[in-house]
Amino acid sequence: MQLSLGFSPCPNDTFIFDALVNGKIDTEGLQFDTRLEDVETLNQMALQGKLDITKLSFAAGLRVAGKYRLLNSGSALGRGCGPLLIAREPLTPEQISSLKIAIPGENTTANLLFSIAYPDAKNKQIMVFSEIEQAVISGKADAGVIIHENRFTYQQKGLVKITDLGAFWEEKTGYPIPWAAFLSAKTSPKPLRCR
Repeated sequence: MQLSLGFSPCPNDTFIFDALVNGKIDTEGLQFDTRLEDVETLNQMALQGKLDITKLSFAAGLRVAGKYRLLNSGSALGRGCGPLLIAREPLTPEQISSLKIAIPGENTTANLLFSIAYPDAKNKQIMVFSEIEQAVISGKADAGVIIHENRFTYQQKGLVKITDLGAFWEEKTGYPIPWAAFLSAKTSPKPLRCR
């Protein structure tokens, strides 16, 4: 049986799926049509029901609960690793609502956390996560919500942290950040079991 499988090209995902997609484990006759896409593209594909199995943001997972089910493993929760709101210079919370903010996708957990922290900020510009730092540097965006490796590189580029959105979430709720989940369509067979 052939199943479509979507995950992102980030190092965590490629490591997780290496054995599966490269035939290093017994898949019990299952074959996979693999799609490597940015997480927001995967979110959109899941919203349209285009993939049998996919990684997506928890924020999008809530919207597809009727089409997909959460797999027994593969979800990511974390502490101290949340998205950051960054800018060229320090900004006050009051300034944020009137600025153009680059976000890594409408259905991302990063946007969800930003929207909780700054509910009045409506001028959002969706970009691929890896383009956000440069958009802020060039002035295409006034500030940006960064994720992944960019958490570790923004200072080298002269940018400053405005808010650690993960810390904001953890302080508000006491819970870890719900990052991503792996879901399968209800029509898919039972998830593979690790042996």
